[in-house]
Amino acid sequence: MSEVAPVRGYAKGRRKRLEIIEAATGLFGEVGYRAASLREISSRVGISHPGLLHHFPTKETLLAAVLEHRDELDEVRLAEDRSEGVGFFAALVQMVQRNQSQPGMIELYAMLSIEATVPDHPAHAYFQQRYQSLIERISEELARMVDDDRLPASTDMGATARSIVALMDGLQVQWLMDRDRPDERVDMAAALRAHLWLLGRVEV
Repeated sequence: MSEVAPVRGYAKGRRKRLEIIEAATGLFGEVGYRAASLREISSRVGISHPGLLHHFPTKETLLAAVLEHRDELDEVRLAEDRSEGVGFFAALVQMVQRNQSQPGMIELYAMLSIEATVPDHPAHAYFQQRYQSLIERISEELARMVDDDRLPASTDMGATARSIVALMDGLQVQWLMDRDRPDERVDMAAALRAHLWLLGRVEV
């Protein structure tokens, strides 16, 4: 019995941590990181403020956990399809399609990416690294498409990769802008697919 109890306690603790992360994701997406309070998050989860601090001693550690959780979801989705070149962009479109069913994650990313442009924001370095990594990965896949004669050899990989990332960010803002008009909401996956088609007749 003594061996089972710690395991159950650990599982319960993990579930509570996930509840806190999900509540923080929602609040950060609604009001931003700076305006959000740990007391409001603890209230949403139904635990005391000290109880929340037991899992996340500071607001910064909670933010790091929220961003890590979001990255894990995206990485798992992209890892499910190990295709390269056109296959990678097809997986990217599919991920955007799935994200449309998770408005909380879209709100979180859109809000925090704007807030984090300020150098002293705790997520500033995270977003710098995230953008750099994403642009580098897309550039690599574009290079493969050049090698496969799907794109002209003159293609500027860096600039094209940045345009794709900028499109994805802008689509998220447009999508959120029309949250009160669901019938007029942009289809982000369709828009990204259309952009890739214009880029090099890439059908995904």
